[in-house]
Amino acid sequence: MIGIGWRQPHYQALLEQSADLDFIEVHSENFFAEGGASLAVLMQGRERYAVSLHGVGLSLGSAAGLDPVHLERLARLVERVQPLQVSDHASFARVGSGLHANDLLPIAFDDENLALMVRHVQQVQERLRRPLLVENISAYLGWGRDTLAEPEFFSELTRRSGCGLLLDVNNLVVNARNGGLNAEAAADAACRWIDALAPGIVGEIHLAGHAELPDIVIDDHGSVVPDAVWRVYAHAVDRLGPVPSLIEWDTNVPPLAVLLAEGRKARRLQTEVVA
Repeated sequence: MIGIGWRQPHYQALLEQSADLDFIEVHSENFFAEGGASLAVLMQGRERYAVSLHGVGLSLGSAAGLDPVHLERLARLVERVQPLQVSDHASFARVGSGLHANDLLPIAFDDENLALMVRHVQQVQERLRRPLLVENISAYLGWGRDTLAEPEFFSELTRRSGCGLLLDVNNLVVNARNGGLNAEAAADAACRWIDALAPGIVGEIHLAGHAELPDIVIDDHGSVVPDAVWRVYAHAVDRLGPVPSLIEWDTNVPPLAVLLAEGRKARRLQTEVVA
């Protein structure tokens, strides 16, 4: 299954044509309003394509706990849309009493945060009455208290909570590049990361582009998928099988034809690797 992120510049275009897509993915929070034009467009899209809901605001790793209002809005949206998948990130943003950083801040990979994430993921799944996919993030800083390797953390999270992993292969490459590796070595490191996962836990894969600045690589979702990420994706498909895969593009959004071409490339690669 191949999909693309459905963003506002392409709402109408995707409704007016029959694209070679198995699903589309939207950011959940953009459709929390009770009615209105945005929700109406989403429901039109739902008539033509399966929809995946990808959130950025649950703050699953927050020590302050989940926001009950946010969770209820998500639950109502899930009930309306009946999506293919529901996902969010292994990160935190909510701090203290109602403060929200509006960013995906990294968590420490240790037993304390693992137990916290398990509780929060289970809370979400109980309310939604379905499994959640949790995504590995691109992180520009880390914690000195990590005691678990990241793949071990996600393997254990999925085992204890019953959730799945949304594997973002671009994030793996970005993190390795920011760790000082060149593109080839970063791809090698990302492939080893995938090899360390427990089998059967990946429910979706994200692909995207990133921006290479002089001192940092930014996960901006603003360009075509680079060669290093395609290489990691091919390895992931070889190891995991043809997992549902999505092209993300959130900045410098190009014509819809460009995203569809990236989707076709992912489909061809899946076919070649699996064959």
